[in-house]
Amino acid sequence: MENKALEIVRAYIKEHFDRSDATPEFDVYTVWKCTALQNWKFLISSSLYDGMYYELTYNGDKHEWYFDAYKKFENRCIPSVERKEE
Repeated sequence: MENKALEIVRAYIKEHFDRSDATPEFDVYTVWKCTALQNWKFLISSSLYDGMYYELTYNGDKHEWYFDAYKKFENRCIPSVERKEE
């Protein structure tokens, strides 16, 4: 199942390259995955510096894949308002 998810993402990335540029070498890898009964969920990224990540869900009842592509714009730490008393 994981190999199929990685294959779907790799194909999507290749499909969206500019055809006039050389295709860069890149890896795709699983960031997180889980299963619940016959369903699978994957968060996948690549070694490209494009800020993209991909979410794939496999519905085992319908034997269908659902694909979402996201662009990460920012990552920041929000400190907790609550603090332990010293």
